Amino acid sequence: MLKWLGPGDPFPPVQSVQQNPAGLLCAGGDLSPGRLLEGYRQGIFPWYSGDEPILWWSPDPRMVLYCAELKVSRSLAKSLRNRGYEVRIDSAFRQVLSGCAEPRADGGGTWLGEDMRVAYARLHRAGHAHSFETWRGGELVGGLYGVALGRMFFGESMFSRATDASKVALVALVAELGRRGFPLIDCQVRTPLLAALGAREIPRRSFLRELAALVHYDESPGKWTRTTEPNVPTE
Repeated sequence: MLKWLGPGDPFPPVQSVQQNPAGLLCAGGDLSPGRLLEGYRQGIFPWYSGDEPILWWSPDPRMVLYCAELKVSRSLAKSLRNRGYEVRIDSAFRQVLSGCAEPRADGGGTWLGEDMRVAYARLHRAGHAHSFETWRGGELVGGLYGVALGRMFFGESMFSRATDASKVALVALVAELGRRGFPLIDCQVRTPLLAALGAREIPRRSFLRELAALVHYDESPGKWTRTTEPNVPTE
């Protein structure tokens, strides 16, 4: 039976996830900063839409991107060099949230309702959530956002309004994480786009073991403000 969280209730053990739908752990609770951060520390994240209650997930297997395994295709390398993109960090967080919430051709994006956007904006103000924004000619054309805890980055969503714009933001994220000593990005569930960029599935138990070693680093939250010119990663 699905557990419902009341005020102050702890998350149940991730081993108690539902088999149908696979990875669903519990429902209810709230989207307060404390609740969200505690979920991330345990490998749990919210994902729901429309009139659904808050649903919390911990899928097995887990999609992750090891920063050292990022794959940059020839076409992406060309975009990094030639399309005039600029990447900014933490300069337009709410605009990135709105971009990620836009309906897409594949039906994605609409799950990011206003309550979720408000919750992640709070995390951003607290210095835990970050946006990587692809700009061209002064216009925001793509980006992504996620949550940083210790030396672990939890990717949440991406959007693109121009060729490879979200991928350019991801390349910049990997470069920034490398500078900060973050080895791993949680990508949650498999998508063809992430797989093409080098992400892969690992067993949840392996993910939780790596997570436990990374989230407790003493890294102070705060904005990661920076502007960069996209560069093709070197081998």
